[in-house]
Amino acid sequence: MSARGLSFGIDIGGSGVKGAIVDLTTGELTHERIKITTPQPSTPAAVASACAELCTRANWEGPVGLTLPAVVLDGYARTAANIDPSWIGTDARALFSEALGGRTVSVLNDADAAGLAEDRYGAARELDGLTLLLTFGTGIGSAVLYNGTLVPNSELGHLEVHGVEAEHMAAASVKDREDLTYAQWAERVSTVLVTMENLFWPKVFVVGGGISRDYGKWIPLLSNRTPVIPAVLKNTAGIVGAAMAVAEGITP
Repeated sequence: MSARGLSFGIDIGGSGVKGAIVDLTTGELTHERIKITTPQPSTPAAVASACAELCTRANWEGPVGLTLPAVVLDGYARTAANIDPSWIGTDARALFSEALGGRTVSVLNDADAAGLAEDRYGAARELDGLTLLLTFGTGIGSAVLYNGTLVPNSELGHLEVHGVEAEHMAAASVKDREDLTYAQWAERVSTVLVTMENLFWPKVFVVGGGISRDYGKWIPLLSNRTPVIPAVLKNTAGIVGAAMAVAEGITP
C-alpha cells in the first residue's frame, strides 16, 4: 500500500477485466473503474497482457491484487470457471508478476475478494463472528470470513443439498432457465441456506450477484433462521477485495 493509503485491484471475469485504484481508508474507488473485454480465448498470457494494459491506463506502478474465477492455492489456479481451461495448474502469481514488470502481486478467488470487501467496508462491516457471502449468478460463489479473517476457497456452491449441488438447485441461472417465480426460487434458496446454517451457524448471510439488486422481491420470502442482507459494494467488491489482499499480504 502506498503512503497515501491507495492500492490497485483487478477483477477478472469471463466477460470483462476490470481495475481501479482503491482508497483503503474508505473502500472507495478513486476513479471510474477501467474495463477491458476479456480476451478470447482467455488464455493466461492474453489475460495477463490485459491486466498490464489496465495498470498502464490507470498510471499505476505499485503492487497489484487480482481475482480469478478459480480456486487459488499458493498462487496456482486449480480450477477455471468462465475462463480458458489452460488456467488450471498455472502459477498465476508468477505469471502476473512477470507481466507487470516484476512487481508484487496477490491472486485470490473472486468471491473471496468480494467477501473481504463486504466484511471490511460493506454489508457486514460492523458484525463479528462468522459471515457467509454468497453470490448468485451462473453458479453460487462463496466466501467464509470469521472476525474479518478469510477462510479461502470455500466453494459452498458445490455443497450437496438433498442429493443435488447447491448451485444446480438455486443459482440465479436456474431461476431463469426454469422460469421460476421469486417465491419458487426463494423456497429453493431457503433450502440451501438451511443446509449451510446447520453446518456453520453464521451470524449473517450476505448475498450478492446481479439478482441481489432485486433483493426486496425475494429476501423477505426466505424461511431460514439466519439474517440475510444484500451486498452493498455491487460491481466494485472484487476490485476492492483484491486491492485489500495485496496491501495486507493476503495470499491464499
